[in-house]
Amino acid sequence: MTVPTGRRERKKAATRQKIADTALRLFLERGYDAVGIRDVAAEADVAVTTLFSHFASKEALVFEQDADFEQRLKRAVTDRAPDAPLIPALRREVHAMVRHCTAEGSAPIYRMIDESRALREYEESMRLRHADSLAAAIVADPGLNRSAMACRTIARFVIDAYALAREAADPQTALDEIFRMIEAAWEAA
Repeated sequence: MTVPTGRRERKKAATRQKIADTALRLFLERGYDAVGIRDVAAEADVAVTTLFSHFASKEALVFEQDADFEQRLKRAVTDRAPDAPLIPALRREVHAMVRHCTAEGSAPIYRMIDESRALREYEESMRLRHADSLAAAIVADPGLNRSAMACRTIARFVIDAYALAREAADPQTALDEIFRMIEAAWEAA
């Protein structure tokens, strides 16, 4: 995550994090459906309008790293050296994301997501948006020289790799296996 530099930006980031942490704590204590936006705002000691200035929806509170993950995926494409291969750069980023999402203490969060239709649907729409954003970054890279369809397909594979590895008993082994297939698909494109 990018560290804000100015005082105002730091205060906004701290408020955002406080809201997200409060929401997650309440959701895990009481259940996602039992907690309303007003409950989160009151517990975080912010106005509901302040909460909504940081998060577009109740579901977004659970996925507070959404925008950061999306940017990191795009930067894996755009920030790599011109001669650096694409797939290893994406693999490193997905590995870091999976490591973050499988850290100790994350299991209750993913159980909560699995138990909530609204959260599952939000996560799916988020993954599709991330895939579209990643595909656009790949298509825009003049050194990659693949069709738009190949770029969209690889982007979807990469996003699915994240989801599959996160759910695997051994995420590292799963990523290794999945990215061998992604590499082969990219080479075949």
